[in-house]
Amino acid sequence: MSHDLHESLRDNVRILGDSLGRTIADDLGQAFVDKIETIRAHAKRGRQGDSLQQRELIEYLRKLPERDLLPVTRAFNQFLNFANIAEQHYRARFRRVEDYKPGSQPALDELLARAQQAGNSPRKLVETLANMRVELVLTAHPTEVIRRTLIQKYDAIDECLTAIEGSEDYPERGARAQGRLEELISQAWHTDEIRHERPTPVDEAKWGFAVIENSLWQAVPDFHRDLDNLLLENAGERLPLDAAPIRYASWMGGDRDGNPNVTARVTREVLLLGRWMAADLYLRDLEQLKTELSMWKANSALKAEVGDVAEPYRELLKRLLLKMEATRDWAKAKLDGRNYDGGPIVETRDQIYAPLLACYRSLCDVGLDTVANGSLLDTLRRVAVFGVTLTKLDLRQEASHHAQVIEELTSTLGLGHYEEWDEAQRQAFLLEELASRRPLIPRRWECSAESREVLDTFKVIAQEHTEALGTYIISMAAEPSDVLTVALLMKEAGGEVTLPIAPLFETLNDLDHAGDVIEQLLTLPGYRALIGDRQEVMIGYSDSAKDAGQLAAAWAQYRAQEALVNVCERHGVDLTLLHGRGGTVGRGGGPAHAAILSQPPGSVNGSLRVTEQGEMIRFKFGQPDIALRSMEIYACAVLEATLLPPPAPEPHWREEMDKLAHIAHAGYVGVVRENPDFVPYFRAVTPEGALGRLPLGSRPAKRRQDGGVETLRAIPWIFAWTQIRLMLPAWLGSGEAFARRLEEPGGLEVLQEMRTNWPFFGTYLDMLEMLLAKADTAIAAYYEHRLVDEPSLKLLGKELRERFARLEEVLLNILQQEKLLENTPLIRQAIDVRNPYIDPLHGLQAELLQRNRDADGAISADLSRALMVTMAGIAAGLRNTG
Repeated sequence: MSHDLHESLRDNVRILGDSLGRTIADDLGQAFVDKIETIRAHAKRGRQGDSLQQRELIEYLRKLPERDLLPVTRAFNQFLNFANIAEQHYRARFRRVEDYKPGSQPALDELLARAQQAGNSPRKLVETLANMRVELVLTAHPTEVIRRTLIQKYDAIDECLTAIEGSEDYPERGARAQGRLEELISQAWHTDEIRHERPTPVDEAKWGFAVIENSLWQAVPDFHRDLDNLLLENAGERLPLDAAPIRYASWMGGDRDGNPNVTARVTREVLLLGRWMAADLYLRDLEQLKTELSMWKANSALKAEVGDVAEPYRELLKRLLLKMEATRDWAKAKLDGRNYDGGPIVETRDQIYAPLLACYRSLCDVGLDTVANGSLLDTLRRVAVFGVTLTKLDLRQEASHHAQVIEELTSTLGLGHYEEWDEAQRQAFLLEELASRRPLIPRRWECSAESREVLDTFKVIAQEHTEALGTYIISMAAEPSDVLTVALLMKEAGGEVTLPIAPLFETLNDLDHAGDVIEQLLTLPGYRALIGDRQEVMIGYSDSAKDAGQLAAAWAQYRAQEALVNVCERHGVDLTLLHGRGGTVGRGGGPAHAAILSQPPGSVNGSLRVTEQGEMIRFKFGQPDIALRSMEIYACAVLEATLLPPPAPEPHWREEMDKLAHIAHAGYVGVVRENPDFVPYFRAVTPEGALGRLPLGSRPAKRRQDGGVETLRAIPWIFAWTQIRLMLPAWLGSGEAFARRLEEPGGLEVLQEMRTNWPFFGTYLDMLEMLLAKADTAIAAYYEHRLVDEPSLKLLGKELRERFARLEEVLLNILQQEKLLENTPLIRQAIDVRNPYIDPLHGLQAELLQRNRDADGAISADLSRALMVTMAGIAAGLRNTG
């Protein structure tokens, strides 16, 4: 990375920081800004190893008058958000989207050249890209702490930075942009950064649609245009017009797993919102096309369609515009609960695509290819990707909810108790009912409210067009009957729509048996006809890591995928894997390119679905330039994994991983499950208790309100450890595993061999390195000093920090490095720049948590808000938090 690029990033951080300082001085006076500067100076020198400065920082923070606590937390939180803006701007400008090794993310043109050198014909490249099906599933998991109104201001600040950079020869433009920047930063400072209420599932869906409107609507045709140019250069042809290598799906408004706020009514409303937003966006495109396509030359097919008119393209577009306006009116009427009595509406993708295609072909036929391949082609590409609903909505529900419906049904009908039957009895009953033509559910059946809600959801599916919906995902799926139950309820709802059904395998035990479950399903009579020789399976990352520890979970996920690939190949069934990745390493996060190439060979065969969630949606898709690069990274990785798959692991590597995973699992479980002090320590040292009050998302923080760590969702579990910088879920157990292997003969050599030659293991170590660099045991120790009294709990904390230090030592030995992130200076710099601004927030958070506990949760509204802001600020500073 050249000195100039780093300079540009530093300059923008300085511009934003100086402007924020002036804004705060205008509001609270220069004396307050001097306090902020004193705190930052203590933190910076403390980071340089000055222990006296560290103590002085803590003392200074503890002596702050109560009235200063909220504005101080706000100042540091805002600076961290502005540092993120500067970094995002830098990444967009220099096409650096992901945190990873320099040179590890190839551009598409390099990859196409490599694929051809490996013997793939130009035709094969075009076909692979044309048939590629990568679906990015936008999920609303609650790690996005920033309000939408602030996100819009931050996007506008980014535009100001672009204007300032481009104004060297136009000083008056630079002055205008600087003035606008000051105005936006003042607006941001005077806006409450914490929501007062949790967003509803509909709010979350609107946020997802806003990402499409503000970024992806532009980025998608740009991505296809770049791809077209590359293919013309390398293969002499364009991507087919209806090809959509990368599409978008959503869980927002469809994911009811543990979220009682997602109901059938909510799902119906979100589907209508998608239709309204799509119609509104297409209307803008069509108005522009009607303005531009004023030509009179047309082919006979178009003339036959519109008759003898002077401007045939405008005539056809006018008709489409009327239908699109009617569609928007229809959706609005439905959302408002009114009857619609207007004209015919657009129901399917083809109803938009066909007239636009007629215009395109006509323009090409009469020699106007340049016009055809302009704005019209962009709109055709949008139709191919977004359809009439913008995203396909997935639905997700826990297996026990479906089983409860069948239990109530069999009891009502006098058929026995479904919940008491063994798996063979359940399968026999379900298969018989699937084959039967008579309905099973009585027409006016009075069931429980919970079962009625499940049935109402299946009614929504039955009433929808197939294009609107994606996959039905079953969490906690453990047996074939869990899949058959959903198939039966879908049949009983009586609609034409049959969605793909994906069991979600997430716990260690479920992952180990995933291959067996799919094997049993595929051998059941009638099941193959039901699925059309296509099977989707979801691999969960969050709860498996929480259940077993990161190392054991990662290896179980890898083996499960291998087993599923083998089973589906043997049965001649196309397998699509949905990877339920979160933002953090502890939830399967990390750079997409590395993650995809580290999957087992054959598991990414031109098709892939992967969740993108919370704040990572904004970081990867929130701006057109960054969204464009993110799509290129996915296309690159899937193309490479398909045409140039990674090698299968050597048998002795598998043995090594089995041993490492066994030791790591035992180490993790020994602490988290078996040490009686662990749960009290977790509750005492982290802000887990206060997290539930942070209005992050529409889902409760716990699946149940009683019980221990196992009832916590994976997101708050990881979020809480991240807040105190111990990052425990992503590394606990790994240190013992690696240390023991290094003590044995040949241990270092074999681990280094695996790191160099096996992408799965190399990527795991890279993610671990990045995570350890973001962790900070000194900060965790301070939380403990401030918040933990029990000697036995303090002893556990000391032991955990010692384990962390041992892991860092053995990891550096394996990597043959003096310090962490030696080879990734951009990530190292990003962490170093942020630390002096995050450290005061940690100090303030520990202080506020203690005051909150002393007051039994009854601290003032300002202090409560300050505590929330510290959480938001630390999350912003560390980026991938949940």
